[in-house]
Amino acid sequence: MRKIVLVQALLICSTSAFSQQKSTGAAPGAVYADSAAPVEARITDLLSRMTVEEKVDAFSTDPTVPRLGVVGTGHVEGLHGLALGGPGHWEGRGNVTVIPTTTFPQSRGLGQTWDPALLSEAAAQEAHETRYAFGKYHRGGLVVRAPNADLSRDPRWGRSEESYGEDPFLVGALATAFTRGLQGSGKYWTTASLLKHFLANSNENLRTSSSSNFDERLFQEYYSVPFRMAIEDGHANAFMTAYNSWNGTPMIENPVLRDVVMKDWGEDGIICTDGGALTALVKDHKAYKTMPEAVAATVHAGINQYLDEYKPAMEEALKEGLINEKDLDRNLRGVFRVMIRLGMLDPTEVVPQAKIGVDDGAGKMLAPDPWWSEKPKALARKVTDESVVLLKNDAVEGGGKLLPLDAGKLKSMAVIGPYANAVLLDWYSGTPPFAVTPVQGIRARAGAGVTVTYDKGDDLAAVTALAKRVDVVVVVIGNNPTCGAGWNVCPTASDGKEAIDRKSMVLEQEAIAKAALAANPRTVEVLQASFPYTTTWSEASVPAILTMTNGSEEQGDGLADVLFGDYDPAGRLTQTWVRDEAELPPMMDYNIRDGRTYMYARQKPLYAFGFGLSYTSFAYSKLRVNATTLKDGQTAMVSVEVKNTGTRAGDEVVQMYVSHEGSKVARPMEELEGFERVSLQAGETKTVTLPLAARALAYWDEGAKKFVLEKDRVTVKVGGSSDALPVKAVVQVM
Repeated sequence: MRKIVLVQALLICSTSAFSQQKSTGAAPGAVYADSAAPVEARITDLLSRMTVEEKVDAFSTDPTVPRLGVVGTGHVEGLHGLALGGPGHWEGRGNVTVIPTTTFPQSRGLGQTWDPALLSEAAAQEAHETRYAFGKYHRGGLVVRAPNADLSRDPRWGRSEESYGEDPFLVGALATAFTRGLQGSGKYWTTASLLKHFLANSNENLRTSSSSNFDERLFQEYYSVPFRMAIEDGHANAFMTAYNSWNGTPMIENPVLRDVVMKDWGEDGIICTDGGALTALVKDHKAYKTMPEAVAATVHAGINQYLDEYKPAMEEALKEGLINEKDLDRNLRGVFRVMIRLGMLDPTEVVPQAKIGVDDGAGKMLAPDPWWSEKPKALARKVTDESVVLLKNDAVEGGGKLLPLDAGKLKSMAVIGPYANAVLLDWYSGTPPFAVTPVQGIRARAGAGVTVTYDKGDDLAAVTALAKRVDVVVVVIGNNPTCGAGWNVCPTASDGKEAIDRKSMVLEQEAIAKAALAANPRTVEVLQASFPYTTTWSEASVPAILTMTNGSEEQGDGLADVLFGDYDPAGRLTQTWVRDEAELPPMMDYNIRDGRTYMYARQKPLYAFGFGLSYTSFAYSKLRVNATTLKDGQTAMVSVEVKNTGTRAGDEVVQMYVSHEGSKVARPMEELEGFERVSLQAGETKTVTLPLAARALAYWDEGAKKFVLEKDRVTVKVGGSSDALPVKAVVQVM
């Protein structure tokens, strides 16, 4: 999404449609203003009263119709918390104040929790704050651009931080949970979830002209799965199209929008372009010679909101007969369906969510803004705790495993790294109300009896000297999500962000860890990262390694919770970490069967998909499937006993994979089909039961244009990582 266009869009919604009206202001008897009338009848009545000019205006991200008393609502960013500030200046330009909001770890970190219920809770908090800011401060909008349902099929993708991971089932489950949290339940939504970016958007270089090429099977079985799940199961009714093409046809005009997303999945709400995508259809894709032709093609494809200058082109397309008023009416029905679900066409008094952030009418002071209360702070800390992944924890000379640290046995520590005393935000972050850096979190937890010295790590000789003087070294290295530079600039080769893919996966800052370890064997490496690195030296040499993403207001406290054992790490990787970039297919090869992801990888990874260690240990036994055969329409229940065999409480992420032994078509080596994060006390055993639906084992038949369940022998495997699946069972698919 182009930053400048987005800021302009938010400025529009923050100045023209910022509050719920107390009454619709509609003419008496207007059906569109009758909250008890059928939705489609309301929309038909509204469209019948709108002029063509008003209909053209309604294709913006703010479908307000002032003459008819219709107050619409615009968009806000919200990948990991409402953004009304931050590096992207989502507060708007000029003399506009920043509104601080609860800020969770980046989407990659949210994914590493493997905890759909927790993501739903975080999204519900974000939705509440969005309504609050809209009601009290007249800022923002109620259509939230989140979650990102794109799959991170390549670790060089500069925007990997926005994705929950590389697996379609995992990303789909988490996107569904986040969508449900944003929207809530009941007649009215708290906010509307707008998924992005449909489809196959995982390269930044040349993204406004590139084509993601792959067959229909991969479309149905891989790339579209998270979107389908969030729409069908999460009831998302808004999404954004990607800049790129699929097999040569730009997504902004691709027939799949109507033929699959709307017809097959039932999406009948907002379909929005990305920022500047309409212009790119002419200038970059060169699909059309003129803007009126381009806008007509997108209207016919189903687009009903533009993040671009579209009005002159749409007006000309109407004059030329390329589109007509009926085309506008058909598309705008989707926009107003979403507005009605948000309660925007109804009086405030009948919409419970419209009262959030608004006083009781008697002039009483509102409670303190929600982002200052203890509940969201505790929630942000819990999410951060759950997102931390322990990659390595070896014993050190003269003692046991290096982690967790015992503050009572320490006198001195060094925290070293260029970003160790900062909480780094990305383009889509808001501004947190507070931020605890790694240094601050470690100092607070270590206590007054431990001297904690901070060094940026610029001088390796100074790093060595400092490391020699202390009991333990914590090296915090990784990336800056904004690259510390302008919009399209990334000075460091291993960094990436929107508009820029990574040029290298070698972490330059690993040299800091080398200098520290050479002087002190009790060195912990913390990879504060938006994407995987090829840190093979670290894995071979450093005794303890953690990874976490950037962006959380509780960054330092979450890290300290894990370092000192106040929280047992249970985060799991959501993307394969390769040993060498040479193992990857070319960046623009979207056929994942050529060796991408854990499903098709040809080499042993540095760290496997689903991998993550703990301070305790777990054992699996007694895998049972309640049916040895499975037919179309049936669901088997897979149960397994999981025991905490260690000496402390902890979480285990139970993961269920399948492999097809008797398939007549090419299948992945393994596919995730179920998971559950479960808490176990030391010595405790729990039975975890996961459903396995027959439909999940079907493949897409391109000739028949449908999913087909074939006669097959399926091996069901369960364990704590894709490369550690100790218990198995066989199911015959009939």
